Amino acid sequence: MPADLAPSRHLMAPLVSIVVSLLLAACVNTPMPTDPAATPAAQARAAVPPPPPEPAQRASAGPDRSRDYVVGSGDVLRINVYQNADLSLEARVNESGVISYPLLGQVVVGGRSVGEIEQAIADGLKKGNFIKQPQVSVLVTQVRGNQASVLGAAGRPGRYPIEVKGMRLSELLALAGGVAAGGSEIVTLSGIREGKPFRQKVDVSQLFGGNSAAEDPIVLNGDTLYVDKLPTVYIYGEVQRPGPIALTPDMTLMQALASGGGLTQRGTERGMKVHRRNGSGKVEIVELRMTDTLRPGDVIYVRESLF
Repeated sequence: MPADLAPSRHLMAPLVSIVVSLLLAACVNTPMPTDPAATPAAQARAAVPPPPPEPAQRASAGPDRSRDYVVGSGDVLRINVYQNADLSLEARVNESGVISYPLLGQVVVGGRSVGEIEQAIADGLKKGNFIKQPQVSVLVTQVRGNQASVLGAAGRPGRYPIEVKGMRLSELLALAGGVAAGGSEIVTLSGIREGKPFRQKVDVSQLFGGNSAAEDPIVLNGDTLYVDKLPTVYIYGEVQRPGPIALTPDMTLMQALASGGGLTQRGTERGMKVHRRNGSGKVEIVELRMTDTLRPGDVIYVRESLF
């Protein structure tokens, strides 16, 4: 080996030692993460809130009133048994309130709620040793057995199903479109209660006006809700629009004239006559002030001015 390379070997050894020492010091001074949750990525994930539960996991908003529906003759039921398609069917309730069901034969469902029918079928399948743990669901697809009629001055008169147990008069009236124009706010609910004829008048204005004491009766199968027309008064003579006028509560003579368009140029308020039927059925002629209230059937005659 040449003599001039010998000193360089002696210099390389100290340099290598210095470099190794620096690398080891750098590794020692660098902190090592001991907790994975303390890393920036883990902290970012922890800051994100968990997703909301699925709708199926959330608590239900209230009880299912459809399970309280009492089945009647003519209703159509869809019965499903979990993992037993041969026992699932759709059946119509006959006039005796009975359906024919596989393995069980004739099953009485009339007068029972949906929940009671589910339990009865499940008990029959279990007691007959057909299924160990039957899971039965019943759905009313057509309501024909429990209906009520709405007649008179309603928005949509007709027959309406009572789809839930305990349906109120207000709910039935809402299904029928409420009271139509010209209809009275006094409605009449009639039917049968405990084998006796039932009849009740309800003031709809009080019912929907926030009166807590107003009664909202329960509607039963076969009931009839009748919405009468407003009573009428008649006006003729020197008015813009003679003819019948719907009599609203506490309508005055002045209001009736305004409903008729007011007086013509030849009309006068003096000598105005009102023909009214008294308690014995005879017609009397009475004179009213403009602030006096009218009665159903009143006939108002507006005279022509002489000047």
